[in-house]
Amino acid sequence: MCINHNETTTNPSHFEESEQAAAPATHQDIAWNDYRELIKGMRFFDPHIHMVSRTTDDYQAMHQAGIVALIEPAFWVGQPRTGLSSFKDYYSSLVGWERFRSSQFGIKHYCTMGLNSREANNEQLAEQVMEILPLYIYKEGVVGIGEIGFDDQTAAEEKYYRLQLELAKEARLPVQIHTPHRDKKKGTERSMAIAIEHGIDPSWVIVDHNNEETVKSVLDKGFWAAFTIYPFTKMGNERMVKVVEQYGPERIMINSAADWGISDPLAIPKTAALMKMRGISDEAIKLVTYTNAIEAFGKSGQIDVADFESGFSIDQSEKFYGNSILRGGQQPSPVKESILIR
Repeated sequence: MCINHNETTTNPSHFEESEQAAAPATHQDIAWNDYRELIKGMRFFDPHIHMVSRTTDDYQAMHQAGIVALIEPAFWVGQPRTGLSSFKDYYSSLVGWERFRSSQFGIKHYCTMGLNSREANNEQLAEQVMEILPLYIYKEGVVGIGEIGFDDQTAAEEKYYRLQLELAKEARLPVQIHTPHRDKKKGTERSMAIAIEHGIDPSWVIVDHNNEETVKSVLDKGFWAAFTIYPFTKMGNERMVKVVEQYGPERIMINSAADWGISDPLAIPKTAALMKMRGISDEAIKLVTYTNAIEAFGKSGQIDVADFESGFSIDQSEKFYGNSILRGGQQPSPVKESILIR
């Protein structure tokens, strides 16, 4: 099949088709620098962000905004992988180079491992991926199986979702569920029902990409409800404030899911600032932007807050397999505010 790359297309895995998504802003926007002071001194943990798609500038900005740790879930990288080797290299980067790169900017990096739902539909390749997953899920820094679940809600997706739930049980790891962007309520209910059918304690499952339609059911069933603050789709942070006002902060966490699309790696600190402006308590803000993620994924036994709460020393001249984040003669942390690039 020929694809016309000049046509404007939308990836249904990351953008919902909805009138709400296209609605213009109805509030007076506030510059980020104007409310950065509101969150000064706060620490944040982003439990879902795809740093393999982000730049070093993003890492610097995240660190400056108070993000001290993150979780990078295995996901679909924008086009289908064509062979097992590409999965091996990708998984290796999550526990290798990306973990190292994050540390060079003062951010502790964790990840979840899994076969994403979109690529589960290539069953021949999916079978091969399932054979190698056990080689990665026990590595240092792996805090869960994810992100897994449904995309088009096909039989193949269900098959590999179930297999990975069993893998999570064997490894005693939390599960990070990707809920579909089309027919989300049905997919969310189906995801939870299957997890329960497999005998998994809901407190070990983080159901991601929630919205107002799904949150009550997720919380009522005892699962963790994660919300993705993502421009034009998923959840805006004004809506997120209202969710916390209605349901409280218990078993709720927010993330950016920032990836190769139009996304914002500062979604969590910006949402924290908006919550502060709207009168939500510091205690509640800390729960949804920091503590809850640590509690949920901490069941893996891999997270020790002492590793990042007080910061850690950075030597940007360090190397990983002979490579560093610096290029010949480059100095660490250039001054971004200057117009001169020296």
